[in-house]
Amino acid sequence: MTACAIETAAGDSDGAPTEADAVAGADGDAGGGEGAGTGGDTRAGEGAGTGEGAKAGEGAGTSGDTRAGEGAGTDGGAVAPSPHGSCSITADGVYAARLASAGDCWFPERWTLDGPEPYAVPLPGNQPEEPGTELQPMGDGRVLIRRPTAGRHVFSLLYPSGPGTGELLLGAVECPDADTRLRLLPPAPCGQKAYALAVGPHFSTVWLVAGGAFGPEHIGEIPGRCSGGVWLDRTGRMLVLDREVGGRTKAVVVDLERGCEVSPLLQITAESDDRLLLADPDSGLLLIGSDAPSPGRERLGWGVLGSTLPVRFPECLKVPGCTVTPFAIQPGQVLMPESCGVALRVDGPLGSWVGVWRPADRQMHHLPAPAGWLAGAGLWTRDGVLQLPYSTAEMPCGVARVAAASGAAGQGGAGDTDASGDAASGADATAVADTAAAAEPAAETDPPAPAVARPVPLQQAPLGRLVTN
Repeated sequence: MTACAIETAAGDSDGAPTEADAVAGADGDAGGGEGAGTGGDTRAGEGAGTGEGAKAGEGAGTSGDTRAGEGAGTDGGAVAPSPHGSCSITADGVYAARLASAGDCWFPERWTLDGPEPYAVPLPGNQPEEPGTELQPMGDGRVLIRRPTAGRHVFSLLYPSGPGTGELLLGAVECPDADTRLRLLPPAPCGQKAYALAVGPHFSTVWLVAGGAFGPEHIGEIPGRCSGGVWLDRTGRMLVLDREVGGRTKAVVVDLERGCEVSPLLQITAESDDRLLLADPDSGLLLIGSDAPSPGRERLGWGVLGSTLPVRFPECLKVPGCTVTPFAIQPGQVLMPESCGVALRVDGPLGSWVGVWRPADRQMHHLPAPAGWLAGAGLWTRDGVLQLPYSTAEMPCGVARVAAASGAAGQGGAGDTDASGDAASGADATAVADTAAAAEPAAETDPPAPAVARPVPLQQAPLGRLVTN
């Protein structure tokens, strides 16, 4: 079992001021059974992408939380580096937090995104932060910080206090086992709580590290090694983790109000690795990563929570030689999952850029990333504007806004493969951008002759038995 103990601090997490007056993130065959697909590894600091190629070394997106790797922007601007290249954004898109640099030193920085112009508030401590430090913005404007040190993970809340930084110590979680790794889970939808996941050799433990009554609280243990972390609801009760047991990874639902009671979400095939990348509670749209269509190669697919329609793996989401990782879904599209905008990070030999796609579209649109993009970080507004935070020497705190047009294609675009095993004729709707313009939209290619698809048996997901009350 995971050997972790807690050390609490005097006082609780609500005892500090929240703000001061200072101005200062197929070719394979497959399909889905009844229910929706799940998949994708979104672990902090080492996310997994989907599509052709290896998984992204660092970086993956989750709803409201993006942890991105380092790389070069496709328009010549370097992606702002940090010890673990992360930018975390609250679920409502109001605040973000990241580690900013001052020479060779790193300090926490909180961004406010909901005003007329974004602005940053530096929150430096008494000494520079070490690599491995993790940040998460809270809904009230404070910033949770995790500082690992000698088998202990110390949690505090930072907030602006006059000319300096106020800090409220919450306590510590001890993980003396060298094989146990602890990281923050994506920001909870409510914005008032924060959770961490400690992964040991045989068990994974969920901790409530902010928002509790007496510092870090043990929520429950889950057999197996877990990764990822995606919220299924707006209350912060239903959490999806990707659990590895017996060499296979399957997405499971964890009920935090029942001591981490676990139920399966989806098993596409018995031998496939099925992960959840993103979920939108409003529309039920799920972005999954699974190697069911092409054993040994993870593909990006989509499904709808609670639907009886099959999971689809669009050919247009395959970019040869690149890793494609979704990081944001447009909210507010109730009962219209096919109309939701999806933002994807595309990583290739020439750098990173942005892809925009909707399930109803037959192609992915490629867009150049802004100079200094905090790669993999971004969020959608309800009216379909994609916001991409960036930082350059001239603009230390900026947000590029892109209004993405809706596609006119119907659901199930060319090249999609579903549970019936009948693949529509089609090829990749896009190709990797060339050397002259790595982030420019690529030209469509003529579809090849229809191929006879080999059906893959899928199993039903017990989504109807999820606890909802």
